[in-house]
Amino acid sequence: MSIRLSHGRELVLAGAMVALTGLIASRFPGFVAPANLASVFNDTAPLIILALGQMAVILTRCIDLSVAANLALTGMVAALVNTMMPDLPVPLIILLSITLGAGLGLINGLLVWRLSIPPIVVTLGTMTIFRGIIFLISEGRWINAHQMSDAFKAFPRTVVLGLPVLSWIAIAVVTGFAILVTRTALGRAFHAVGGNPHAAQYAGIDTGRTQCAAFVLSGALAGLTGYLWVARYAVAYVDIAGGFELDVVAACVIGGISIAGGAGSVAGAVLGALFLGIIKNALPVVNVSPFWQLAISGLAILIAVAVNVTQNRPKGRVILKAAEHTA
Repeated sequence: MSIRLSHGRELVLAGAMVALTGLIASRFPGFVAPANLASVFNDTAPLIILALGQMAVILTRCIDLSVAANLALTGMVAALVNTMMPDLPVPLIILLSITLGAGLGLINGLLVWRLSIPPIVVTLGTMTIFRGIIFLISEGRWINAHQMSDAFKAFPRTVVLGLPVLSWIAIAVVTGFAILVTRTALGRAFHAVGGNPHAAQYAGIDTGRTQCAAFVLSGALAGLTGYLWVARYAVAYVDIAGGFELDVVAACVIGGISIAGGAGSVAGAVLGALFLGIIKNALPVVNVSPFWQLAISGLAILIAVAVNVTQNRPKGRVILKAAEHTA
């Protein structure tokens, strides 16, 4: 039943995206041009990557509010390393960013696992700490395009088969994550821990270790996105991606990832991110004010949460009715 409901949510969301795109195209036909749609996907690629990492965390009944700060810190470190060693190959900088991001995620995971601190408290704290570290290592200064090497900036923008490398990386992450979640023991553990932690423990799954692994995965993807973000926009500063963690959580919620854990799909997370990406790219084109852009995004989140609650509620009613008949 849950699988059918999940597919239903994805179909409804996909239909809403098509309807929204059609409505915008009626006022601005150029929006549905292949080149523009490819640009929208490329703009949304960082959100897609981060939403998948957040999905892993949410599946285990946790939440990571430090992803944007992780992105900013790893991006700043990557930019600083590039300015100090401009000849360092880009693949090594990417590896450094992923490793640093995973390490920051490990800090979150260990605090949740070993000290049993609520995830929202841990990640709110580390979010502030990471931002503070950025200020310390950069001394509050910006790193601009002229300070970065050409290779550093060019990599995510290089076009291959009609799409920038940034888009291809997002596609690769989606594919790899789909395999991880559906075909590996770790992916099944994410769902098991979030769906029923006690049953998972009886099945031999270490709940704390699984949650820690989810934080590490989320951190690694945030680290990767940190380099891609800074290189693409050719700037690094303290407040980079400020507030972006809210978009990441919103993408998951809109995509049907249950905040209660244990339910959600890769397709849902991707569709949720694309839905927000379409809104953010399309509304300015049709001259919708910034206020209404925020209001529409918030309304989409509320509707998504209401749908999730409505779908989960009947199960409890059925159990109660069955109990009444038994009595």
